[in-house]
Amino acid sequence: MSLADKVNPLNVLDCRELRDPPVHFHYLYLDLKYNTQKHIHEWINLNLKNRFYIGESLVLENNQFISKLRIGFEEPKEASFFLIACPHLKYSSV
Repeated sequence: MSLADKVNPLNVLDCRELRDPPVHFHYLYLDLKYNTQKHIHEWINLNLKNRFYIGESLVLENNQFISKLRIGFEEPKEASFFLIACPHLKYSSV
């Protein structure tokens, strides 16, 4: 039985994906590409089990504000696994 076949209590209670970014999460910033957010969201739902946040954020780079995709994980292990295993990261720079 794979992780996708098991019932996740956080999904049932609709509290797995957070609308606002908590301070204590571990964040990654990715360049926004066409449809990247949708594919990453699907990958996280299928392959990870803890709470997460996905949203757009402004980041200051070279004295310019740039819109980036902000992805946060409650568990640092899931952030590491995401960086290693997510196939959609080859389309954007971290």
